[in-house]
Amino acid sequence: MEHQFTLSTETTLPQDWQTVIKPFWKTQVTETFITARDGVKLYSIQAVHPSPKGTIVFSSGRTESAVKYKELIYDLYQNGYTVVAMDHRGQGRSGRMLSDTEKGYVADFDDYVEDLHLFYQQIVKPLAPEKPFLLCHSMGGAIGALYNIKYPGQFQKIVFGSPMFGIRSPLPDSVAKVILALSGLANRVFSDESWYFLGQGKMQHQPFEGNVLTQNEQRYQIYVEMATEYPDTRLGGVTIGWLDAALTAMETILEQASDLTTPTLLLQAGNDRIVANIAQQQVCDQMPNCALKVISEAEHELFMESDVYRLEALSAVLAFFATDE
Repeated sequence: MEHQFTLSTETTLPQDWQTVIKPFWKTQVTETFITARDGVKLYSIQAVHPSPKGTIVFSSGRTESAVKYKELIYDLYQNGYTVVAMDHRGQGRSGRMLSDTEKGYVADFDDYVEDLHLFYQQIVKPLAPEKPFLLCHSMGGAIGALYNIKYPGQFQKIVFGSPMFGIRSPLPDSVAKVILALSGLANRVFSDESWYFLGQGKMQHQPFEGNVLTQNEQRYQIYVEMATEYPDTRLGGVTIGWLDAALTAMETILEQASDLTTPTLLLQAGNDRIVANIAQQQVCDQMPNCALKVISEAEHELFMESDVYRLEALSAVLAFFATDE
């Protein structure tokens, strides 16, 4: 069955970005901050549709902010949804926990989960008379999975886009874990703050050629320019603390995947070089209601990819949310 949706395209994006999408952000998107249980300020946005089909909660990936996804949020709104999103602690426009604000850090992924729960209670529930939908990307998928394990039954349906259920690494897991353990020991002895992991550092944008995120240069430049337009979103590499917390989180997801019973669509980028597709398959196989769809030859950033991949991914998202089960 064919589904027709209103989605922006590469052909019109340069003009629409200036004349439609940015004005939409100014007039239809409300920006607020909520305060986490430990005092961290969490940035959030709401695009409230006057007659919504439903509410979509978007959970973004590592280093990301809702402001990176203006085109996506516009598209979801144009298809009749209220859209809400929150920048995860330690990134985007949300508060940082370390003195070096470019360090990618979290003490425990449960902090992300509890932030999302606070956001759900304070912002999402008042806007969503029916259960909302959850749309996730990358690290946001790991957070979304952990959230639904801890707080089951709060979403109608879930879509995981390129979820971080495993990380692509040049090192074998056993070697990486030894390096992480030794680095962590030295870190605890010599510093009160988490160090960058081996090979990680301050934010450095790579040229479009050779990037491993998207094959669309327009959308890649939007991502690059975000750090200039919103300097508070700048974020560098991961710390020892973040990586340790991430490995624990991914192990938990694999071990408890059978507890994820909400109807789920997992969108896999066929040429993903950031996260491990095999781990996605393993998790989806254990979930009682998970369907896996491969977007062949797509890179990691499905929602900022070239149209040939992005339109397929977003059409699948919207069709899944619109289908009664």
